[in-house]
Amino acid sequence: MSAFKTLDDLDVAGKTVLVRGDLNVPVKNGTVTDTTRLDRLAPTLLELADKGAKVVVMSHFGRPKGQRNLDYSLEPVVPALSTALGGKPVSFATDCIGEAAEQAVAALQPGGFLVLENLRFYPDEEKNDAGFAQKLAALGDIYVNDAFATAHRAHASTEAIARVLPAAAGRLMQAELEALTNALESPQRPVAAVVGGAKISTKLDLLGNMVSRVNMLILGGGMANTFLYAGGTDVGGSLCEKDMADAARAIMNTAKEAGCEIVLPVDAVIASKLEAGVETATVASDAVPGDKMILDVGPGSVADVNAKLDGCKTIVWNGPLGAFETAPFDAATTAVAQHAAALTKAGKVLSVAGGGDTVAALDHAGVIDQFSYVSTAGGAFLEWLEGKDLPGVAALKS
Repeated sequence: MSAFKTLDDLDVAGKTVLVRGDLNVPVKNGTVTDTTRLDRLAPTLLELADKGAKVVVMSHFGRPKGQRNLDYSLEPVVPALSTALGGKPVSFATDCIGEAAEQAVAALQPGGFLVLENLRFYPDEEKNDAGFAQKLAALGDIYVNDAFATAHRAHASTEAIARVLPAAAGRLMQAELEALTNALESPQRPVAAVVGGAKISTKLDLLGNMVSRVNMLILGGGMANTFLYAGGTDVGGSLCEKDMADAARAIMNTAKEAGCEIVLPVDAVIASKLEAGVETATVASDAVPGDKMILDVGPGSVADVNAKLDGCKTIVWNGPLGAFETAPFDAATTAVAQHAAALTKAGKVLSVAGGGDTVAALDHAGVIDQFSYVSTAGGAFLEWLEGKDLPGVAALKS
């Protein structure tokens, strides 16, 4: 983290601090239905306010396509943010630049909170327009980025503005970067990556980067079927990208050269279709009938994976091992997640997980609070795992 300034490096008393947060939360009938992102942003906002800053929060919300559309107004999010801040009042500006924003900022007192209207009401936000960034910057003295979830996008509020104002990472951004650095940049070894999901075609860059960074790549989900097929195993009627077999073999060859062990399922839970209550059977991975499909890895595979995790110091997880949304095909993901959580609790491993399906699977397994760090950032987390530079992070480097 030495390359980044944090809140510890800022003198904010009496200053107006522009915080890029992620207020893009689910709203139904005018009410926020999941406050996770607000709860995670709150510590940064409260710390700034406690230090005497005027705290101005800016964010996008949905996809209004560069036009003012009140269906995408951030105003309904304000009460939920106030609750996340312990009931402290939060004011709202009906614009993010111009006179309305300027007046709202001018009225703000030290220790107070203000939310600006949706940044994406202006097409210049997503164009990373320098002029738009200047207009945002004119509202404050210091810029803090606490929205890792948007750091993979070079937008005016995530990239251009960091080149105009003194910039630092908020506590959520700092925690995310430290967790990912400890997991992949300078990890304690051995490192295991658990990667699942339906298709390898969507995770080629991730897999290619992982095999050069980790000691063990544990595969599940539909992508494991493609690797089994590429190795000459008949996977019956299972989801399998047969046209990606060459890519899978190339990854296996790269892994062998890098000394990375690829762990594939030794058994599978099969059924004739994916639905709750369907008749299932457990068979060896190479004994799947032509009219059946693999819908989860089997108990033998779970025991194998758990034994391998016992010998690791770091676990990076992205993607479920089976069709976890439908019981009983959640069994393997839940069992391995609970084992990884137990190892974490015992202080034996650092565990970092992320990605939409992963967060849902860990929540389903009841262990989302028992991993060392769970990232709620989807695209940004994946691009980090792929080894890509994130514009919003690069812009913070001193």
